[in-house]
Amino acid sequence: DNMLEASTNMPWFKGWKIERKEGNAEGTTLIDALDAILPPSRPTEKPLRLPLQDVYKIGGIGTVPVGRVETGVLKPGTVVVFAPANITTEVKSVEMHHEALTEAVPGDNVGFNVKNVSVKELRRGYVAGDSKANPPKGAADFTAQVIVLNHPGSISNGYTPVLDCHTAHIACKFAEIKEKVDRRSGKTTEENPKFIKSGDAAIVNLVPSKPLCVESFQEFPPLGRFAVRDM
Repeated sequence: DNMLEASTNMPWFKGWKIERKEGNAEGTTLIDALDAILPPSRPTEKPLRLPLQDVYKIGGIGTVPVGRVETGVLKPGTVVVFAPANITTEVKSVEMHHEALTEAVPGDNVGFNVKNVSVKELRRGYVAGDSKANPPKGAADFTAQVIVLNHPGSISNGYTPVLDCHTAHIACKFAEIKEKVDRRSGKTTEENPKFIKSGDAAIVNLVPSKPLCVESFQEFPPLGRFAVRDM
């Protein structure tokens, strides 16, 4: 009832209303509600970021990295750079579900054929970007806010867990726990704490065992969030 046409069996239901800056909406049926959903904004105007999920060698075609476009647009002819290895090459073609694309946009899971790069040179966790437009780079260290959800003991400087960020999976050392912060307000509650434990939030300087492609959460959210767990 009340899926496509307003029901006469639900006199108690007066319909729904939504107020939002993009324009208000109201209706009675489920189909109205579905029609009122705004499509997510696709960050096509941002620089290209495409974390690699895998790399294949396909006979007669060559090297084909695979991954999801997170920001920007990938087109055949783009000269891409793979960070952190700093390998530059041209994209020959882009495919999704075995169909050639003229461009791939955020949310698209694509395979793309690259020139003169062997499968051995690329790996999961690398990030492709446009070599001419704010290309991605590897970070030798970075500062991040870490929230300890669940840890049996205390965590101090030198703790080395595994970090999962986009498709990268790498050991990372807590080089310096700079400050404890309030989870709600973000205000500093303690400078240079000796340790942190479950429930704490802290600003930490992290050093990956090999350069890692990370970005600020404000600029590239999918490349600025990560999970940390024990080895």
